[in-house]
Amino acid sequence: MSRLPRWRLAAGCLILAMLLLAAALFTPLYLRNLELQNFVAGITHDVKNQEKSDGVLRTWVLQKAEQLELPVTEDNVHILHGQEGMRIDVRYSVRVNLPLYTVDLHFYPGAGSR
Repeated sequence: MSRLPRWRLAAGCLILAMLLLAAALFTPLYLRNLELQNFVAGITHDVKNQEKSDGVLRTWVLQKAEQLELPVTEDNVHILHGQEGMRIDVRYSVRVNLPLYTVDLHFYPGAGSR
């Protein structure tokens, strides 16, 4: 059995370390986004909330986003009312600075009351 050259082992370890770093930075953002998605779905599926004003609904979403430390602003929350019910869409992005690379993650949590 032949041994791997040291540079291949070092390169493999470096790639693994980079993947673990990316997972450590991205996973909490995706989990917090999922929590916001579930919160928005809960609002739209509760019949009592159909009568609430857009301002109240927007405030609830903004408060939840602030609690989750997500950069959601008032302009990012879109509330639509139609014959099929209410829909809330939230669009925001998070900048993640990695060593040697910066990425903007775009999130679009939303839900409707069908």
